[in-house]
Amino acid sequence: MESSAGTGLVTTEVEGQVAHVRLARPDKLNALTLGMLDELVATARALRDDREVRAVVLSGAGEAFCAGLDLRAALGEPRGIARRFVPGLRGTNVFQEACWAWRRLPVPVVAVVHGHCLGAGLQLALSADLRVSTPDAQWSVREVRWGLVPDMSGTRSLVELVGLDVAKDLTLTARTVTGTEAHRLGLVTRLSEDPHAEAARLVGQIVEHDAEAVAWSKRLLDRAVASSSRAVFRRERLAQLRLLARMDRGGLPGRASDRAASA
Repeated sequence: MESSAGTGLVTTEVEGQVAHVRLARPDKLNALTLGMLDELVATARALRDDREVRAVVLSGAGEAFCAGLDLRAALGEPRGIARRFVPGLRGTNVFQEACWAWRRLPVPVVAVVHGHCLGAGLQLALSADLRVSTPDAQWSVREVRWGLVPDMSGTRSLVELVGLDVAKDLTLTARTVTGTEAHRLGLVTRLSEDPHAEAARLVGQIVEHDAEAVAWSKRLLDRAVASSSRAVFRRERLAQLRLLARMDRGGLPGRASDRAASA
């Protein structure tokens, strides 16, 4: 199944159980327009309702993952900025939800990064569960260069991944780091000269496993970051009881090869 978003600048192609979402504005290094933010939100929400999709790969067409927000184009639409800046019922505005919506998916999301990964692009990459980057990719928390702050959920994701002091270093200096250094700092999960192939291997390993167990594992780990230990342990117990209940009903989750070996 193949489809494109309303702007034509965010596309989705589903191959088997994997949805490939691609930023498709290569002539502008996939710099995000306001319309693309809307489409990222809509795409993530549509995928959340697709029970056939087991994983998502998020990438950029052409020579870059994403060079950030197209600030010139955005400033040309002050009413559009104002409208998208108002938070909705979920507590996020459109700028934040364009990233955080990927965290809300029950399935794992893998970002494939090459070329520029700057500003809003970095925040989008951080919204994925896992990131595969080329060693020479350019990563930067760019906003202070323009007299702004990272306001697309990036402060939360950044501190989670690298800790407060490194997050401050990257944000306050706006320095650019390579994919290799980003990996050392904890921004990048895996390095590869062929990140698409590496992402395919990674996703292949994930989708072999029971879908509900993967979804619950993602949910538990995400919620563990900002919760008290008591709340974390309670959610672990409840999730495990729910999964164990399937075995009482005769279900035996897991990979087919594992089930055969235990038979």
